[in-house]
Amino acid sequence: MEPAVVHRPRNLDWKRAAALLYGDWGTSKAYVIGLAFLAAGYAALPLIVAVCLLAAVVGYCYTVICREFPDGGGVYSAARLQNRFLAVMGALLLVANMTVTAALSGWAAMTYFGVPQEWVRHTTMLAILIIGFINYFGPKHTGSLAALMALPMVVVVACIILLSLPHLTPRYLEPSHDTFLHNWIAFVGIILALSGVEAIANLTGVMQLDPGATPEQPRVARTARKAILPVALEVVLATVLLGWAMLSLPPELAPQMKERWEDMVRFLGEHYCGLWFGPMAARVFGALVGLVIGLLLLSAVNTAIGALIGLFYMMARDGEMPRAFGRLNPHGVPWWPLALAVALPLATTSVATDLQMLAGLYAIGVVGAIAVNLGSCTFNRGLTLRWYERLIMGLAFFILFAVEITIAKTKPDALFFACCVVGLGLSLRFWAHRRAGLRTVIVSEPVAAAVAPEAMPRFEFKLKPGQNLMVAARGLTPVLRFALEEARLRQANLYVLYVKTIAVAPPGQPTLPDKPRWQDDPVAAPIMTTMLTQAEPLGVRVVPLYAVSDNPAATILDLAATLGVDMLILGARTRRTLVQLFRGDVVNEVSRHLPENIELVIHG
Repeated sequence: MEPAVVHRPRNLDWKRAAALLYGDWGTSKAYVIGLAFLAAGYAALPLIVAVCLLAAVVGYCYTVICREFPDGGGVYSAARLQNRFLAVMGALLLVANMTVTAALSGWAAMTYFGVPQEWVRHTTMLAILIIGFINYFGPKHTGSLAALMALPMVVVVACIILLSLPHLTPRYLEPSHDTFLHNWIAFVGIILALSGVEAIANLTGVMQLDPGATPEQPRVARTARKAILPVALEVVLATVLLGWAMLSLPPELAPQMKERWEDMVRFLGEHYCGLWFGPMAARVFGALVGLVIGLLLLSAVNTAIGALIGLFYMMARDGEMPRAFGRLNPHGVPWWPLALAVALPLATTSVATDLQMLAGLYAIGVVGAIAVNLGSCTFNRGLTLRWYERLIMGLAFFILFAVEITIAKTKPDALFFACCVVGLGLSLRFWAHRRAGLRTVIVSEPVAAAVAPEAMPRFEFKLKPGQNLMVAARGLTPVLRFALEEARLRQANLYVLYVKTIAVAPPGQPTLPDKPRWQDDPVAAPIMTTMLTQAEPLGVRVVPLYAVSDNPAATILDLAATLGVDMLILGARTRRTLVQLFRGDVVNEVSRHLPENIELVIHG
């Protein structure tokens, strides 16, 4: 009986997937527009639009990735098809991204809650510790927080946009007076609206299947597309409109805007609500905006910590991290990944000075991980990409690669942080490989191709009980013992055939009996008796067959096909005789005409 194939439950519909994606991706606007104002002032709108357009293109690329990887298409899965080391590098860049995401989201949440600046670092570290303690009991109690907070966030953002619509004006917008290089560096500095798209690719393994798809041939293209596109549309439109609303404020508010850049969305809510309903309503609405956005940002902290735990555990199961990372606590959470998922954001927060510093550390991880994923898919000829999909994905890869190089050149702190995370991860990987007895060797391409798993033939073993074997006996030869051993191994029925060969009877000779019996044949009787006696203690069912024929080969073929045997066994007294047998008429006739579904074994 074949083992049942176990599939992960696919119970994540597109609405919940969109909510989980929005919990990370949708929070980017909370600090992107403020950073843009710091970088370019009233000339920031083109930068905001450029970042949003890039986010839209990356979102489209991830709809394609989700279609091609219905069982999970994060950077580790996609890059692993190209190279294991590349997959580990992409995963470690994702670790750097999630580490800063937890610290950055926690810091921004405390700012939106209105915590005094001198207490923001400490309260952020306390929040990370509390969320890590909750994750000790598994994601059961925290997994739906993002879904619960996504709708209030959308409502709050929509209210701010509606309040600001009558006041939107191009009066204060300024063209950029800087060079392309300066604008490019500013663009790189605010490229934070890509957060979260990697998470959606890792969720395809639990997404609901498309209509007509099966667990054996899964498709989630429709589900992923319905989850990604609405969130991408909201992120792009809301970020652009909020950015325009920010740049529609009069220049005399610029000093206050620079002071409140960390909670710019709350500042916009307070200002535009105050224009409509007065100062008291502005304070109440501002507090509501801060509460909703702060809670969603804390949800992003929880999502990042959970993702770090899952990523470390997956790499440990794959042999890329120490085996100890796979040990679970009583609630099914791996100990060491949980400790690292909390320790890394805590260490990052402890050395951070403000939100701008964390934003500078953030981009190098997320951009690097997405670039590795897009590049792996672009150059993977095994994926069924249309030409324009491959072109768009390739262009996005080259843009993000240029962004990654720029970050490494212009932000030494970010480069140092990424090198620390990657170095720590590679050290753990090296130690895990040494403990497992693995060694790295370099072989030529022909040798690698010869031993690759996909180059090995896939054998189908026919060892199911109930098969039928037939042995053509010529006497008490070793082939009978071999046939009994095979029948016992396979738990098969064994037909023992003896063909008495006669010449054509001349005229006048008496005819043969209608039903000849092996018991009456002095040669066949010892063979059958011996086989029945030997088979009984072995539990093998032996069926004697006796035939008289002037054409033994035809008789053997006829009985083998009629009985539907799975294997026909012929024997010879010595190996020299076996060679002669191959030249003989019987074996030649049998081998030429035996059906392909019946195996032929010649024993000598």
